[in-house]
Amino acid sequence: MGHMFGFFEKKKADVLSHWYSLVPGFNTSTKEFYEAVEKELKQREVPGLEIFHVDFAEGGILSSKREYLRMTRERLVFDVCAAPFGTSYFFSCRFAEIPAVIRLWQLFVVLIAALLTVALAFKLLGFILGVVVLLAGFVFLMYTLRNAVAMGLQDLDATLIKSPVVGPIYENWFRKETYYRHDTRLMYCDTVNAVAKAKVEETTGAKGIKLVRFNEYSPIFGELYKPTIVPLPKEPS
Repeated sequence: MGHMFGFFEKKKADVLSHWYSLVPGFNTSTKEFYEAVEKELKQREVPGLEIFHVDFAEGGILSSKREYLRMTRERLVFDVCAAPFGTSYFFSCRFAEIPAVIRLWQLFVVLIAALLTVALAFKLLGFILGVVVLLAGFVFLMYTLRNAVAMGLQDLDATLIKSPVVGPIYENWFRKETYYRHDTRLMYCDTVNAVAKAKVEETTGAKGIKLVRFNEYSPIFGELYKPTIVPLPKEPS
C-alpha cells in the first residue's frame, strides 16, 4: 500500500552522482566545449538521446544565469557545466533521475476521457455491443501498453513517456521493465559520462586530469548493479 501511494508523493530529481574538476590557471570557450560534447554524442547516435541548453540561476531568482548542457534519455538526465572560476576553470557533471510522479489531475483527466468513451460507445453501438467493443478495446489497449516496444512501437512508447497527462501513469503502472531497458540505460549513462570526461581531457590537454567524484544521493543504479563477491565452490576433498 505504501508503494502505491508513493507514486503520488511530490519528489525532486534525485542526483545520483556528481563529478567535477577544477583546473588552475586555465581558460577556454564554454560554447566550444559544449559543441564538442554535442558533436561527439551525435556521431555515436545514442538512441533516444535529446540535448538541450538550459540556464540555471546562480543564486536567487534575480541572480545571474549559468548555462548548462543537458542530455536526457527517458527520465535520466546529465547536466554538464563548464565555466571560469576566478583565474581557474571548472568542469562539472551531474547525473540525475527525474521521478515519474502521478498527479491527481492526471487521474481525473484519464477518468473523464474513459467515461466519455463509454458514453459514446453505448450511444453509437447500444448497450450489449458497446460492452463487447469496450472490453475488447480495453484488453487490446492493456496489451499494447505492456508490450509497445516488443510490438515495434518505439515511437508510441517515447510519445507516451513524454505525455504530460498519461506519461507518469504509463510508466508506473503499465510500462514493462526488461533486462534490455536496464542495459540500454546503463549504456547511455556510460556513453555520456565517458564522452564528457574525454572532452575535458581533450580541452585541457591533460590526460588523466583529476576528476573528483561523489554521490549526493544513494544511487539507484549503483545499488542495483553494484558488484557482488561470490565465493568459489570448494574443491571436493
